[in-house]
Amino acid sequence: MHPNLSFEQAPPISVPYRFFLAAPWFGVLAGVLLAWAGGDALGSRWTPEALALTHLIAAGFMLQAMSGAMFQFIPVAVGGNVWRSLLVANVVQPLLLLGALLLVAGFLFSAPVLLRAAVPALLLGVGIVVTAVLFALWRTPATGMTLWTMRIAVAGLAVTVLLGSLLAEALARGLPLPLIELTNIHLAWGLGGWALMLVAAVSYFVVPMFQLTHPYPLWFARGFGPALLLAVTAWSVLWFVGDAPYARGVGLPLALLCAGFAAMTLWLQFTRRRKVDDATSLNFRVAMLALFAFGVSVAAIVAFPELADDPRATVWLGMLAFPGVFVSTISGMMYKIAPFLNWLHLQRLGAPISAVPNMKKMISADAMTAQFRLHVLALLLLLASVWLPSLVRAAGIMFAGSCVWLGWNLISAVNSYRRFRDQIRANVLRC
Repeated sequence: MHPNLSFEQAPPISVPYRFFLAAPWFGVLAGVLLAWAGGDALGSRWTPEALALTHLIAAGFMLQAMSGAMFQFIPVAVGGNVWRSLLVANVVQPLLLLGALLLVAGFLFSAPVLLRAAVPALLLGVGIVVTAVLFALWRTPATGMTLWTMRIAVAGLAVTVLLGSLLAEALARGLPLPLIELTNIHLAWGLGGWALMLVAAVSYFVVPMFQLTHPYPLWFARGFGPALLLAVTAWSVLWFVGDAPYARGVGLPLALLCAGFAAMTLWLQFTRRRKVDDATSLNFRVAMLALFAFGVSVAAIVAFPELADDPRATVWLGMLAFPGVFVSTISGMMYKIAPFLNWLHLQRLGAPISAVPNMKKMISADAMTAQFRLHVLALLLLLASVWLPSLVRAAGIMFAGSCVWLGWNLISAVNSYRRFRDQIRANVLRC
């Protein structure tokens, strides 16, 4: 285990698990929606189905999983004590769940009343999360780029949700706002200022720890987060003032940053000390390949503006980013976090350390690998379906199936914890 982990500050095991167990089922809903809607769903980023799909992954899968990860990662990895984490999770998780479902339904059925109802739930839920974790992050005595990059990511989440709430209100009430410009800003903060920033913060810590790689170079860890924040801010300012040509030009440094982070992580994996692949490292590899392809695709659109005239180009970018980068990354991380949670809380029950099962026994390695393969097949079909609409239904079914399997594997981890917990308690009572 990493020498700097603060096990004593870990929240109750139910705190992260309630978020992790909810996340895959948003992916299931996304797959079912694709299978139901068919080829018309991906004709443009603006179709009701495409908007619903985007937010099933972003406001559903990603927000649930990343919130759970922050509640666990911040106390254990960076020493930040989240105040009353169980109480906060009990309040926040239902709010995020309800808000995401209302938002998706509002987009899918073009129902202003549902969009308006989603806004307070998401604002309150995310507001509590941001307040709780930022307070913990600012009070911790820890230092380093993981901490600073995570602070930026949490602030990026706040900006993302505020912009999204403004857009939802504008759509619901017909407010005279520049919707396309605000949507582009919202998307940049969601993908770059929040999600990729958080992936980078966690990766600085867990990629060397779990995947046995060398650490990220200090110059890279110090420079990536501020550079990404600067690029996202410049993009936002230029879109806000209506300077679209220059705003698109900022897409090039954003593309280079995405490709650079992907290339660095892939290089660390390639040069690691032990080249043993598991579901986490394989998912990370797919995620980084998708991120590199995303960066190359953005650079191509900037270099050849006529590509942007095809509405499928932005759908292609969305497929690379959401299921390609973030579903893959999050799936891989949950396959490490869930067994670690089990091991940590089992060894705190008072039994000898020898009585605590190995983390590899918490989820079947074969089940994780098989689910990963189905996810890759689904991702390839999703990417192909952008250009071949006849594949959309098959892609949706495959993606739903991979998310069901992910959810089942996480449920099996919970069942493993309960089984080993009962065995340890029985042995302690017997002694």
